[in-house]
Amino acid sequence: MKKTYALQVEGLHPDRRLDAIKHEIRKYLRRERGKTLPEGMDVWDFDCRFAVPPSAPEPVALGDIMGLIDAAATAQAGQFYLEILARAAQRPPRSHSAENADGTPRAAAPYEGD
Repeated sequence: MKKTYALQVEGLHPDRRLDAIKHEIRKYLRRERGKTLPEGMDVWDFDCRFAVPPSAPEPVALGDIMGLIDAAATAQAGQFYLEILARAAQRPPRSHSAENADGTPRAAAPYEGD
């Protein structure tokens, strides 16, 4: 999905327009996640870019999109550009090591007997 959204539309309250935009984005994500994955892939990943014109689109995380839209609306921007492209991906394997992320050994859970 590559689209420029107008935040201020004649005859619509800005809050309702914002709700409609967010609903459309969530609906697109649900539709893409519901598609059948190719063989060997186990998750849909999304490449996202966001911009408030006249700046150029920059890559953003999927979880940051709604906050960026709210920020654009608060800043009274007239429009914003959003690009969300779905791609099939494979999750990296989990590491089940006996170490924490910082390399220190994990402490054993205390035994709580009867």
